[in-house]
Amino acid sequence: MINVIGIGQNRDNMTISALNAIKESDVIIGYKKYIDQIEDLIEGKEIIKKGMGDEIARVEIAIEKSIEDQTVSLVSSGDPGVYGMANVLYQIVNKYSDVEIKVYPGVSALNFAADMLGAPLNDFAAISLSNILTPLSEIEKKIEYALKANFIIAIYNPISKTRKEPFRRFYKLLLDINGEDTLIGIVNSTESPSSVKILKAKDLEEDMVNMFCTLIVGNDLTYELDNKMITPRGYVIRAPIHQLSENHYEKFLNGEVVHGPNEECDFYPCHFEGQYCDFCYCPFYPCGESSTGGKWIKDKGIWNCKDCTWLHEAKTVNCLREPFSRIFNEVDDLKSKKKELLKLRRACLLKNDPYNL
Repeated sequence: MINVIGIGQNRDNMTISALNAIKESDVIIGYKKYIDQIEDLIEGKEIIKKGMGDEIARVEIAIEKSIEDQTVSLVSSGDPGVYGMANVLYQIVNKYSDVEIKVYPGVSALNFAADMLGAPLNDFAAISLSNILTPLSEIEKKIEYALKANFIIAIYNPISKTRKEPFRRFYKLLLDINGEDTLIGIVNSTESPSSVKILKAKDLEEDMVNMFCTLIVGNDLTYELDNKMITPRGYVIRAPIHQLSENHYEKFLNGEVVHGPNEECDFYPCHFEGQYCDFCYCPFYPCGESSTGGKWIKDKGIWNCKDCTWLHEAKTVNCLREPFSRIFNEVDDLKSKKKELLKLRRACLLKNDPYNL
């Protein structure tokens, strides 16, 4: 029997089932650094430590011990199915017959990093920058399409002393496709406790990361608030329609709202010269997420849009106005169709098709 054990980022993250599997094992096999983390759990057992890069040797020994009718724990950091020992074992084990395998999942580096950073994950991709086994062209292609699809990206194995080119290519693609203001979270597990840093892509430097860092790259919706990195999912927050908003959208329905700058308004410009005033009162209020600058007034329960000018930019209004008019038929739709309206907002923020919701 071979137990493939994920110990997470440290033994505090291990599952109860993984702990029990280790207790029931006769032999413990793993990379020295991982074995050292669980030393107090494996007293009296046969322990086989191997170096980094000896994955095939570890698997062959585990299979040999299992065939000898011993229960083996093959130890991985993080989750054994995410750049871990489960893949290596299943690649080799078909050479043999009657080898029983049980995988015990662990907290992966990307989950650990995300929890340290706040709540950055939504739809995401995990990509390793190690080109030891993977061609650089393949790594570049994965990064390019993940960025273009607006995935959050968890970057494993970002850089080492001898392997810098993959990181440089990743960084160039990031700047070219997502831009210099893209948020990046760095969790460094070589420090205890792990250190956390959130910065913009333009401020990222090679010496900030190492082989044991995990990077979380945000998308166009990801924002930083109170030193946390957050990617909103678009949940609907209900609120009454303000009387002034109701008045504005009655006029909107009657075709009385100016398209573009309303220079006749006594308050123009209330945000910036050249602003578009089609959506004088936000039809998404309250959106409840800060990707465009809004935020809660703490302990008041009031959503403050003062720092959000996105809704008054020409490109935003040109994206929103026609599809909004198809959804919006009466003032109450600001409440009853809010989920659909928030999907429209998201489509325009992510530069997707606003008609295909």
